[in-house]
Amino acid sequence: MHKNSRLAFVGAGKMVSAIVRSLLSSDFYIAQNLICCSANDGTSEKLSQQTGIRRAESINELLSFEADILILGCKPQQLGEIANQFSNLQSKCIVLSIMAGINLERLSKSFPQAKNIVRSMPNTPGQIGEGITGFVFHSCPSEQDRRLITSVLDSLGESFELENENDIDRITAISGSGPAYLFEFTSALQAAAKEIGLTNELAEKFAIQTILGSSKLLESSKLSPVELRNQVTSPNGTTQAALESFETSDLRKVILDGVKAANARSIELSNA
Repeated sequence: MHKNSRLAFVGAGKMVSAIVRSLLSSDFYIAQNLICCSANDGTSEKLSQQTGIRRAESINELLSFEADILILGCKPQQLGEIANQFSNLQSKCIVLSIMAGINLERLSKSFPQAKNIVRSMPNTPGQIGEGITGFVFHSCPSEQDRRLITSVLDSLGESFELENENDIDRITAISGSGPAYLFEFTSALQAAAKEIGLTNELAEKFAIQTILGSSKLLESSKLSPVELRNQVTSPNGTTQAALESFETSDLRKVILDGVKAANARSIELSNA
């Protein structure tokens, strides 16, 4: 089924490039059935040259490709500029958005003739096939359409269909923004390492590898994060001293406040 499916991409940035490369490496899709276009920034030319997929000079040329899925990977603010160019979109086409902050209501108004519309929220680890994506359909899909959409989003890592669009805003605050939280903690750990006397090189090496190794251990273990934390924590030891300091600073509330702020902002953007 997938080898005959035709995909059109609006935008050719890192996330779209990751999807394209993964789909082609899976052998379920062939380059001649994929096409992209972008703003005049050179990204679509580069993606086409590197992967062999087709490149459209314009939206009209992209539409003439008659894709089964139109994947919106452009910047959210560009949607208003290009939406009126899709009046000739084929009624058989599913629109899949990987843009942040654009809700189903707005997408359905922009693409009223689409067969179905899917809103999704991937995250940046999808660029290396290690992401997680939540997605929701505007209307109930056929099983074939569900498999088709899942095959595309699974190219970024794992994907989960959600029943409630409000959950998109919630996962945006967890998985969408979450990588930045981890990068910020890693940066803080690295800065702390330098503050207590490690060289820049050692601080970077030990901070980053600690995060990487701990993440792999968490993935491979059947234990919960709390159980793994407790395994490291000896009574009256160094880890307990640090955790007690975190508790005094109410670290969990700091994280909760951040997640709530991200969730509120996502809702605000979705309803703008």
